Amino acid sequence: MMIPVRCFSCGKVIADKWEEFDQKVNKGGADPKAVFKDLGIKRYCCKRMLIGHVDLIDDTINYSRK
Repeated sequence: MMIPVRCFSCGKVIADKWEEFDQKVNKGGADPKAVFKDLGIKRYCCKRMLIGHVDLIDDTINYSRK
């Protein structure tokens, strides 16, 4: 699944921050708290959207309709 465009709770746009967050935290090993501060994400609901997201698009794109 792809990251939702907006936070489900507050409606703030978060999809534009996913790639940078993913690169720094999941692939770079940075502290999520510091990355949230750099990205300007202050609300817990928006943090939940990024931390709880599992990027499955790369796994599902391999399957085709036939």
